[in-house]
Amino acid sequence: MNDRKIRIQDVAAMAGVSVGSASRVLNRAANVSLDVREKVERAMVALQYQPSHTARALRSRSSRTIGCMFSDVTNPLYARAFRALEESFRADGYMLLLAHGLNDVQRELESLRTFQARGMDGVICAPGHEQAPELVAMINAMSMPVVLYDRKMPGTRADTLLFDHVDGMKRACAHLFGLGHERIALALWNAGSRPVRKRIEGYRAAYRGAGMAAPDLILRQPTPTSSVYDELLRLLDGPDPPTALIAQGTHILVSALRAVARTGRRIPADFSVVSIGDSDFTQTHDPAISALRTDAELVAAHAKALLLERLAPGADPMAPPRSITVPYDLIERESWAARGAAV
Repeated sequence: MNDRKIRIQDVAAMAGVSVGSASRVLNRAANVSLDVREKVERAMVALQYQPSHTARALRSRSSRTIGCMFSDVTNPLYARAFRALEESFRADGYMLLLAHGLNDVQRELESLRTFQARGMDGVICAPGHEQAPELVAMINAMSMPVVLYDRKMPGTRADTLLFDHVDGMKRACAHLFGLGHERIALALWNAGSRPVRKRIEGYRAAYRGAGMAAPDLILRQPTPTSSVYDELLRLLDGPDPPTALIAQGTHILVSALRAVARTGRRIPADFSVVSIGDSDFTQTHDPAISALRTDAELVAAHAKALLLERLAPGADPMAPPRSITVPYDLIERESWAARGAAV
C-alpha cells in the first residue's frame, strides 16, 4: 500500500467483501455475519487500519456511561477495583456497565461490540488474551477512548494503566530474605497475561539481586479459582520444602493455607505467607496475611483521568497513547516471621 493512508476500501478489498459490509463491521452493525466480521477484522489487523475519528468529533451527545470489562469478575480483587472505579466515575456523573470476559476471546469481543453498539463514552478493559489480533483490531476500531487495565497489547492505540509487579515482588522477596527465608514458593495461575509475566520476572530478579539462584518453586494453576493444595502439599512433605509462600488471588491462597495446616505447620512460626492483592479475607484471617496491595482509589482516579482527558472538548483523538504505572504497597501483618522462629 506504499505510504498512503489505508482506507476502508483497502480493508474491504483484502477481506473480499463490499465496502458497505466492511463499514458495517467497523460500525458494529448487527446485520453482519460472523464470517464477514472475522474477515474484515483480520484485514484491519494485517493492514494496520486506523479508522477515522471524525465520527467521535461529530457526536453531539454523551451517553454518560463507561464500559468496564474484566477477565474474571468473580475475583475479589477485580470486584474491589470495580467498586472504586464506579465511585470515582459516579462523582463525575458517569455510570459503569460491567462485563465478564471469562478469559474467552469471543466473549470479550462480544462485550466490546456491545459497548460500541450502546455508544459508551469510554471503555476500561482487562482482557484475558493480550496477544489476540482480533482483540487488537477491535480496540483500534472502537470510536471511543479505551484504557487497558494492567495489560500491554502491542499494536493498539489505547492508553494503559499498569501495576509495578516487578518492584512489588522484589520488595516482598527481599523482606522474606531478610527473615532468613531462601526457599520461597510462588503460587499463581497459568496465564500469559502481563500481571503473571511480571510477577515471575520480579520473583526471579529478586533472587538474582540477592546473589541466589531462583528455586524451582513456581506453582502455576489452570485458572484463578484452581486449588494449589495437592501441589504445595507435595513440596511441604518433600526433602527440601519451602519455608515461605507468595500467593496470587484468594482462591489459590485459601487452598495453600489448607495445605500448610495439613502438615501441622503454624503461621508464622513455622511458615510465612504473603498475598498478592489484599481482600477482606487477608485482613480478617487469623493471623492476618501480609499483602502486596495497590491503592484502589488511586488506581480509579488515574483511570478516570486518562479517559476524561480524552473526552475533553478539543482533545486530539490522535494524540499518542499515554501510560501510568501504579506502585504496590507492602502491607506488613502477622503472617510472616523469621525462619525457625518456633525453635
